[in-house]
Amino acid sequence: MSRPVSSPVGLHRVLEPAGESLPQAACRLDATSPLWPDEVRVAVETLNLDAASYRQLAESHTADGVLDAQALKAQVLDIVATRGKMQNPVTGSGGMLIGTVEEVGPESTLGLAVGDRVATLVSLSLTPLVITDGLASWDGRSERVPAHGHAILFGRSIAAKLPEDLSPELALMVMDVCGAPALVRRVVESYAARGAAPTVLVLGGAGKSGSLALAQPRPRRGVGGESPWCPTRLRQSACVRLGWPMPSSSPMPALRWGSRRPSQPPVGRPT
Repeated sequence: MSRPVSSPVGLHRVLEPAGESLPQAACRLDATSPLWPDEVRVAVETLNLDAASYRQLAESHTADGVLDAQALKAQVLDIVATRGKMQNPVTGSGGMLIGTVEEVGPESTLGLAVGDRVATLVSLSLTPLVITDGLASWDGRSERVPAHGHAILFGRSIAAKLPEDLSPELALMVMDVCGAPALVRRVVESYAARGAAPTVLVLGGAGKSGSLALAQPRPRRGVGGESPWCPTRLRQSACVRLGWPMPSSSPMPALRWGSRRPSQPPVGRPT
């Protein structure tokens, strides 16, 4: 009997409920069968758990202010072994990972090659995953989880090669929230294309996604105003790469980008 055709969005790896769910909504994925022609296998180096997921897991194993790291580790291992992916059953969220490409299917269109060091830009909640080291190097005190194993990327998964001039830790910070600044850029450029100069309000601008979102509405994109300050929590190397001024000890100033007439709707808020 011939092998069925693979799905670019991973339907062929859904074990439960088979044929009735996308990988993210599925209860269990197949992470162990051989690679399909359009897939990529990545040797896992680090898992970066979603912050809400890690917080929920850690709090569920904390008593009197003391974290039971072994119990936390055991639960993460159980989730991955049971579901074939890292998806917190309470929050429904996953995270992302860093690893090295170890096999590329002949029909893959992701543009990756064996040996590429990559970060996945699709959630762990839909990525087939196997952990083989028992998370022996993880102390449970951070959402950044050293791990050995492998993950499978589908035909339409997304992964980015890690930049050589940024540390893996900083690259994870940026790539984990890359959707927010991309959304701001698209929205602002749509206004600029019509000759408008919108006011961009970013709620939570001191966080990772907010800081990167503030870097997007720049004068070169047709929006008035000064460049944002780089919050001190980000490394200077990131500020240089993004073209931001160096951090200072003074508070981040209020930012105002152009002016918005009352008839103009507000620019969308990234989350």
